[in-house]
Amino acid sequence: MLGAMSDLLAARSQMAVSLAFHIVFAVAGIAMPVLMAIAEWRWLARGDVVAFELAKRWARGTAILFAVGAVSGTVLSFELGLLWPRFMAFAGPIIGMPFSLEGFAFFLEAIFLGIYLYGWERVPPRVHWAAGLGVAVSGAASGLFVLTANSWMNHPAGFSFVDGRVMDVNPWAAMFHPGWAIECLHMMLAAYLCIGFAVAAIHARELLRDGRNRFHRQAFAIALAVGGIAAVVQPLSGDASAKLAAQTQPAKLAAMEGQFETENGAPLRIGGLPDEGAEVTRGAVEIPGALSWLAYGDPRATVRGLKSWPREDRPPAAIVHVAFQIMVGCGVVLMLLALAAATKRRTLYDARGLLRAIAVLGWLGFVALEAGWTVTEVGRQPWIVYRLIRTADAVTPMPHLIVPFLLFTALYVFLGVIVIVLLRRHVFASPRA
Repeated sequence: MLGAMSDLLAARSQMAVSLAFHIVFAVAGIAMPVLMAIAEWRWLARGDVVAFELAKRWARGTAILFAVGAVSGTVLSFELGLLWPRFMAFAGPIIGMPFSLEGFAFFLEAIFLGIYLYGWERVPPRVHWAAGLGVAVSGAASGLFVLTANSWMNHPAGFSFVDGRVMDVNPWAAMFHPGWAIECLHMMLAAYLCIGFAVAAIHARELLRDGRNRFHRQAFAIALAVGGIAAVVQPLSGDASAKLAAQTQPAKLAAMEGQFETENGAPLRIGGLPDEGAEVTRGAVEIPGALSWLAYGDPRATVRGLKSWPREDRPPAAIVHVAFQIMVGCGVVLMLLALAAATKRRTLYDARGLLRAIAVLGWLGFVALEAGWTVTEVGRQPWIVYRLIRTADAVTPMPHLIVPFLLFTALYVFLGVIVIVLLRRHVFASPRA
């Protein structure tokens, strides 16, 4: 099978693996500094030595994840140029500014992290805490700049396209295109949701073993608060994202919902599997008129179906629909867990059933993260820049791309194992408390 893999498929697979790996560290760089800053603030405000130890542990975890994320991000930047030269030639002059600003934010994050890691006894406590806030803010800024560039691929703006050439580039209009705010908000909330629940899951497991451990109690409470708030707010952001797709990428919306027919009062589908050959979605539970209402605010509104586009211009409906269902399903589960935890504030650490649920299901944040990224990227296909450049036309002419695909996949597996070992040894080992 691998021998028959085309160079286009190998290039796309390599980018998919690279992005799937890097995105985990990207969201950790956004959310982990928030956790450590909250823990240190509790130490400053209350003199709580457990919170002090927690801040130090989370700082070490942030450093480990930052280092690996820097490596995988550097690899991605090279892959963009080597695998997709036509895309970079076209897009570079337009979205070069957010990439440059991302580099600036990255260096700021590294400086603040260095102060935070090595300044515990060298700078005043509040200055040290401010450095932690600097890590959180610059990490978020770094993510936002990359997201504006990526969302530009879905909503190209800020230039004129005349006779096949890019003219009149306006980098500000390219950065702040009509879809940037909604897509960035959705991804930022996903970062806090994903990392908050993942960290809460780790400490929930430890609390099931030792429910009196103050270290794990504090860690669990802080992480769950961050992840839970994001989980409750995220559906509002998701609704705005769906409405944006209906306006600007209707083919993506149709693929997300398995909508093949153009119809008034289109139903919302729960589950099911699109059959792209027969052009029908089988096995779904349908809620009449709900898709029209969610997309346009009118249960009788017309939703365009995939049949209205030529087959070569359609996203792969089965992949996009299933990924979208997984993302929404995981998000709903985590939101319900957050609401359940909110009702048990005074008995939270004794609610063993809820602790078990969070320990097992908290990892669904990563599943939702990867599924959502699949919806974003695969839902744009067959375009690398929506309606301007096809992915097949942007790939490098170099042959045998399966070789770097296999090599980089092996590298990511190796790095993943190393990260897990380091985190278990230096961050999540149980202290005596």
